[in-house]
Amino acid sequence: MLAKVESYGLMCLNGYPVTVETDITAGLPNYDTVGLPDAAVKESRERVQAAIRHSGFAFPTARITVNLAPADLKKEGSVYDLPIALSILIASGCLKPIPTGAIVLGELALDGTVRPISGILPMLIDAYHKDYSVFFVPKDNAAEAAYIRGARVFPVENLSALVAHLRGEAAIAPAEPRPFTGGTHRNAVDFSEIKGQTAAKRAAEIAVAGNHNILLCGTPGSGKTMLARAIPSILPDMTFEEALETTKIHSITGAMKGTEGLVTERPFRSPHHGASAASLIGGGVRAMPGEISLAHNGVLFLDELPEFQRNVLEALRQPLEDGEVTVSRAAVTATYPAKFLLVAAMNPCPCGNRGSRTKPCTCTAAQIKRYAGRISGPLLDRIDLHIEMTEVGYREITERKPAESSETVRARVTAARAIQRERFKDAGIRTNAEMNGELIRRFCNPTGESEKLLRDAFKQLQLSARAYQRVLKVARTIADLENSETIRPEHYAEAIQYRSMTMLSDL
Repeated sequence: MLAKVESYGLMCLNGYPVTVETDITAGLPNYDTVGLPDAAVKESRERVQAAIRHSGFAFPTARITVNLAPADLKKEGSVYDLPIALSILIASGCLKPIPTGAIVLGELALDGTVRPISGILPMLIDAYHKDYSVFFVPKDNAAEAAYIRGARVFPVENLSALVAHLRGEAAIAPAEPRPFTGGTHRNAVDFSEIKGQTAAKRAAEIAVAGNHNILLCGTPGSGKTMLARAIPSILPDMTFEEALETTKIHSITGAMKGTEGLVTERPFRSPHHGASAASLIGGGVRAMPGEISLAHNGVLFLDELPEFQRNVLEALRQPLEDGEVTVSRAAVTATYPAKFLLVAAMNPCPCGNRGSRTKPCTCTAAQIKRYAGRISGPLLDRIDLHIEMTEVGYREITERKPAESSETVRARVTAARAIQRERFKDAGIRTNAEMNGELIRRFCNPTGESEKLLRDAFKQLQLSARAYQRVLKVARTIADLENSETIRPEHYAEAIQYRSMTMLSDL
């Protein structure tokens, strides 16, 4: 007898339907799996046999052929265990065929328990868009799947429970649809905890308001890392669309297992400076996403920037410009979104004391130049704000007057982002940092005094065309923070200031 069960596969971020076909015929006992299965799929034979027997059903003693269609796409992982087991039970006459429009996913333990799988959200979103509306998923994945509006999600605990449900003997209650209640800011440092550094906090606010990349350069202990870790606390709350985008990426890495089902807090990724290019950009045999994609809609923090390998830093240039990254391997090519806020931190010299008010710098000019040379000019061009930070004095450390909280700053940032969303609603972008040349000419057109100021700065600072455009974008954000439709000369002047820090003169 022939049986069919609909399931789903995943190739990077793209799902595709898979039909599990099982044919049971008379003959010597045998079990074959065809349809380009990988090792994990081939090993499902042992898991399925044990799960069926331990669930109280008889495993057929016959010739069994399992085909995973389409046969020209490689099938990976343990996601097909449950649909294979059901198709065998249907083909052997233990169960009636499953109605069309239902998708079955899940890994089986030897005792028949259904274990969670990776990548459930991108698979089900794609399936829902292809008119599938009923999903039988592992119980531990149900919270993630329940965010898909309009879908009926049935959390399956074990094989016997699913069979009883399909037979009409004991119904599995569908998971309650989960409404999106908004973003959270649980783990970030609050701005009120940062002593002093008023100028740096102002720059961080501008960076977040327009999603501009920022470089913090300062002596050890000046608060670079603390400020970077506080930046997520002033980011606007995630929208439902952003949460889905981010969760899809995290889901395929398996990071969503055991969570509440949706990423509601903007990511903050902080890879060590020993990270390889593959771990940062993405790669491996399956072309999995790297840190820059896991930071999508959040923050990528690179501490000790010059200590990263040169090839790793240079690999950031294209994603910073395009907002996405394409990972190519022999068997697969994947494109992942990578729209993140880059926050980088570094010392001004190898000893760290250059520019210090209390400690002398022991580095030679050659050492400083070599240290600065670890960061290329093209990469610095893609960082909009260059911020100088020095030690905080005793008076600032012991100041008892409460500083401005993250909630207050976040309100201004959210208002500025709302202005940008309205401005770019027909352009397909969200923030000032994403403006192209045409949009810059339209919304950042300096005249009169502003034009003269920019012309002088262009000559004195020897700005590249890219750096000049980024000054215009930052000025647009400064004006938005003041709810000013016009970019005034003082807005341009402040934006220029963020490209002219003395500590960075050798970079």
